Amino acid sequence: MYQPVEDSSVVLRFARKISRNFSPVWLACIPFAAIITIVWSTAASAQDSAVDAAGQVQIILDTIFLLTSSVLVIFMNAGFGMLEAGFCRQKNAVNILAKNLFVFGVATIAYWAIGYAFMYGDGNTFIGLKGFFFSGSSVPYSGDGSEWYTMDGETQILNFVPESVSFLFQVAFAATAATIVSGAVAERIKFDAFLIFSFLLVAISYPITGHWQWDGEWLSQFGFYDFAGSTVVHSVGGWAALVGAAILGPRLGKYRDGKVNAIPGHNMSIATLGCLILWIGWFGFNPGSQLAADAAVPYIAVTTNLAGAAGAVTATATSWLKDGKPDLSMIINGVLAGLVGITAGCDSVSMLSAVIIGAIAGVLVVYSVAFFDAIKIDDPVGATSVHLVCGIWGTLAVGLFQIDTGLFTGGGIQQLIAQIVGILSIGGFTVAFSFVAWYAISAVLGGIRVDEEEELRGLDISEHGMEAYSGFVKESDVIFSSSSDSEG
Repeated sequence: MYQPVEDSSVVLRFARKISRNFSPVWLACIPFAAIITIVWSTAASAQDSAVDAAGQVQIILDTIFLLTSSVLVIFMNAGFGMLEAGFCRQKNAVNILAKNLFVFGVATIAYWAIGYAFMYGDGNTFIGLKGFFFSGSSVPYSGDGSEWYTMDGETQILNFVPESVSFLFQVAFAATAATIVSGAVAERIKFDAFLIFSFLLVAISYPITGHWQWDGEWLSQFGFYDFAGSTVVHSVGGWAALVGAAILGPRLGKYRDGKVNAIPGHNMSIATLGCLILWIGWFGFNPGSQLAADAAVPYIAVTTNLAGAAGAVTATATSWLKDGKPDLSMIINGVLAGLVGITAGCDSVSMLSAVIIGAIAGVLVVYSVAFFDAIKIDDPVGATSVHLVCGIWGTLAVGLFQIDTGLFTGGGIQQLIAQIVGILSIGGFTVAFSFVAWYAISAVLGGIRVDEEEELRGLDISEHGMEAYSGFVKESDVIFSSSSDSEG
């Protein structure tokens, strides 16, 4: 009964002692300080929770955006298949479609096993050396969460997406480089020779030059800029295609008596459909290269579309003035030329510059097709003109039109010099590699071109034992029928 009274007296004595040593103002501050501390800590905890939640949402958005972009780029294989099949003769349609479908499988395995490590693995400035078979040792722009920090009183975020979706996006680009080759060597190359070359291109050549630029190595450090791959993807495929077409030689009857004999495609409807699929796919190719769902994505989409449209207009006008009629094949290639041209600088040029870049590409592609015919490089679909020539132009255009560093925008000549160095170094390596690879494959297989009789009959029968249009009269039937009648 007496312990509480004693405790109370102790408390009272302590309170009287405090009141004698501190003024009433100081005493009043004590509860206010406690309240402020509690409120502050609660607000900070709430802010941390909000920040973490926002970061996770952004990561999810970035991941879904990059996954969707990857699917759009992969779907471009359908566009390439339709375009090339339509531009070639019906007796080779199965062969074209088989190459474009199967090459994505080959490219995926090659990039998974070797290419991804060469491109993004830890190594040296020339080549990556870790991460084979996608072991996770090579991390281009990935992680497992978000990291927040404060700078100048503002909260900033570093976002990361899972490495798996990064790999998927990159392998779609790698397969595009291999697919470009298909069109230039169409209608006369052995199926196995093309597949072996595609594997080597995606496993070795493409990732090495990609490592120089997109993994931040020597070419990137020199100042070379290629946002989505006018050179890293399109020119690489174009150089490899040019070497292959030159080694193979022209199709039978293409150049005869000093003249260029047109060999029309068999189905311009599916070629046009292929072009439209590629145009749509480019909205994954270029905006997806931003690697994040942010405010820059719509701008990149607009510059991409403007360039493709401008390429269509100028290619149509140029072919109309040059040949007297608007050529559908040139309209198609004009669209693709504009899209390839803007790919390097779609994030960093003005909208007017995008129109100019695409318009010039549309003119270039028409005269480039004529140029390659003049030097007897037979390219059935114009792949070298679209992807190589316009890829080079688009890369140079960065040095001319880039908003901050372009020659025409007051940035001086340094960026243009860097672009030239990038074009020459990547082009030189790809050409050297392609010559070695094509000749090595030829030595192993006893040649990379089908026999003359197989070419006349068509690769659908000779290489695959089936027809794309079974029951329809084919050009090869007419040829063999005429030949039999003359012998009889």
